[in-house]
Amino acid sequence: MSTILITGGTGLIGTALSTLLREKGHRVMILSRGAAPSQPDTFRWDPDTGYIDPEAIREADFIIHLAGAGVADKRWSAKRKKVIEESRTKSAALLVQALTGIPNRVKAVISASGIGWYGADAVIPNPRPFQETDPADGAFLGETCRRWEEAIAPVATLGKRLVIFRTGIALSTKGGALVEFRKPLRFGAAAILGSGKQVASWIHIEDLCRLYLHAIEHDDCSGVFNAVAPRPVDNRTLTLALARQLKGRYFVPVYVPSFLLKIMIGEMSIEVLKSTTVSAEKVRSIGFQFIYPSIEKALAALLPRN
Repeated sequence: MSTILITGGTGLIGTALSTLLREKGHRVMILSRGAAPSQPDTFRWDPDTGYIDPEAIREADFIIHLAGAGVADKRWSAKRKKVIEESRTKSAALLVQALTGIPNRVKAVISASGIGWYGADAVIPNPRPFQETDPADGAFLGETCRRWEEAIAPVATLGKRLVIFRTGIALSTKGGALVEFRKPLRFGAAAILGSGKQVASWIHIEDLCRLYLHAIEHDDCSGVFNAVAPRPVDNRTLTLALARQLKGRYFVPVYVPSFLLKIMIGEMSIEVLKSTTVSAEKVRSIGFQFIYPSIEKALAALLPRN
């Protein structure tokens, strides 16, 4: 079994992934800004000051890099956008620096990125799905993902295997987008955003965690992959599937106008209303099999009916 060091290990994905890795018998170590000496397998780091506990690097066989401020946690002020970007690039650069200067046995680094790398679909419906070879979009999230990936890229020059997962909307009942989508349904309203025609490329959190495990277990897995389910859906389809799963027939579809979203969440509404159809073909080509390829299967597993 391996020793796996995780940044962002207490976040939504990190928590679920840590559980899976421990179930498989791996030792999981967490990098944390507020680590206390009494916390087992938790090591301190601070990307802002450039500090990292060297023991964490020495003991790791693999590093999984998930750290980054939540993209949708707050409105995108200039200050917040800087936090979102630097929380990713500074932490990646610190890992590269540590791997360069500290003797280690790390075999591979597996880093998160996001499908924010891509722009909007050229046509709706039936666009050509975005592939890993497509260039980064010039908007805020595209630039952030590009700089994020560039910051971690030097790992490959150190003789380490590097894997980057551009992650879609991770569906989980513990947090993230699904929790937000559910809120209007407490009042019987299925809130369709904008036209509802914009495509969302998503992935069940269990499949996402299994994908990271796949990257650890397969030495031939390297490079950039889209971490999305093979069947993206438009916002209307996702919203109504969720409503049917939770409410049966007892809900009312409600369209939330684009202008209202812009007032409510500001610049972030661009991403909410953007249609981004992302291909899962490359990750399937390396032998990964999805447990939840369709939105119906994913929602039924996450939100089983009583």
